[in-house]
Amino acid sequence: MTSMEDSPRIPVESAAPRMEALARLPVFFALHGKRVLVAGGSAAAAWKVELLAAAGADVEVYAKEMSEDMLTAAAAPPAGSVKLHREYWTAASMDGCALAIGACETDAQAQQFHSAAQSAGVPCNVVDKPDYCDFSFGAIVNRSPLVVAISTDGAAPVFAQAIRSRIEAMLPAGFARWAEAARNWRSALKKTDLSFNGRRLFWQMFTRAALQNPNGEPSRADFDALLDETKTQAPAAEQGSVTLVGAGPGDPELLTLRAVRALQSADVILYDDLVSKEVLDFARREARRMLVGKTGHGPSCKQSEINALMVGLARSGRRVVRLKGGDPMIFGRAGEEIDACREAGIAFEVVPGVTAAQGAASRLGLSLTHRSAARRVQYVTGHGEKGALPDDIDWRSIADPGVTTVVYMPKKTLRQFTGHAVAAGLDPETPALAIANATRPEEQVVSATIGELPDRAMLEGPTIVMIGSVCSLADREIIQPRGNVRSKRRLTGYTVT
Repeated sequence: MTSMEDSPRIPVESAAPRMEALARLPVFFALHGKRVLVAGGSAAAAWKVELLAAAGADVEVYAKEMSEDMLTAAAAPPAGSVKLHREYWTAASMDGCALAIGACETDAQAQQFHSAAQSAGVPCNVVDKPDYCDFSFGAIVNRSPLVVAISTDGAAPVFAQAIRSRIEAMLPAGFARWAEAARNWRSALKKTDLSFNGRRLFWQMFTRAALQNPNGEPSRADFDALLDETKTQAPAAEQGSVTLVGAGPGDPELLTLRAVRALQSADVILYDDLVSKEVLDFARREARRMLVGKTGHGPSCKQSEINALMVGLARSGRRVVRLKGGDPMIFGRAGEEIDACREAGIAFEVVPGVTAAQGAASRLGLSLTHRSAARRVQYVTGHGEKGALPDDIDWRSIADPGVTTVVYMPKKTLRQFTGHAVAAGLDPETPALAIANATRPEEQVVSATIGELPDRAMLEGPTIVMIGSVCSLADREIIQPRGNVRSKRRLTGYTVT
């Protein structure tokens, strides 16, 4: 049997993810002290005036008639200034303006306004007439200086407002105070002797403090405390670190918050083939991504090479994330990588992930332990160091009728595994499940007895096998959909045999 270590593969750096097409480019104009022209005195124009003034603009409104809303907006602008001109706009009115906003009643008026703005070189927006807009206003969540804008490119304004409401509920109002503190503290931080990595560490600690106490009142004492903590930890930050992160079985929504934070602060990510693209999308865009390709029964990077690469990058001051499918401590060779970090004196931490077994069981509505069916769970591997079935499996424990056994990497050895287990006393009628691509859209499930499973589990993708009486308790609505109706749990893409 050929070992996967005998089929070498070198680490390959992946290209940074390309930006997909955007309907609009989200930008934030700096308008403090700049002139902005608004044509029209209606209530719709008044809302734009209030928004522009809130951003610090000096707004000049041109209209023969002014609505009550416009008069109110001009009387007490939230910031900036508002000047009312009771006359129609002219091309000369746009000279020196940063933006031009028109509340035009007809398409002809909108086209005239847009053409004049283009001639003056001024970006233009015509309210509710997207064909004459160089830019658009989105739905806004205001935690200034933290500002979030949502746009649907005019396709569904009501939908954008609904999303805005969701984000409003998620972002505590106190974040405005933390964002203001960040603005005030930035110059003071630059005056310290902290390196680039040290300053980044400060802002990571700042973010953690804000998330832990979102409605707090950050003060100078908080700045000093964060700075002291940063200086204490800065030497370790300069030396780099390694974080072993569990990517889960594939569904990106199963990532832990700690895993997401690790991905978003990484300089380099060393990831396996089993890690889904959707999980990698959570990573910081600037992070280098290197495929170190550890898969069963195929060409793989040698573990010694991965260890050396990981340690070398950390020694050069990089924050290295070693990203593994499932949980790094379950058949993920985490022990060898931890040993390598310890021997090199590299700081490390482990972020656990949802195992393939847990993910599959959750989708199947299946408890791996059950008072009347299973008193313990055991994880075993069907793939030994040399690619064959391990020769030190406790077959009597596999045959125990009161246990749920989850077999990892069983595809090439399942028939041999089953034969040994049955010979040791496992009832061939014991219920079993084979699950490929657990939690992913292409997930496949095969339900059979363990005696039948080797002939039926012809699945593509990473696969686990569950053996035990609890398998008979899996949700039949999921395994065997009725007619054309899939499970209410949105488990689309199932192939069941």
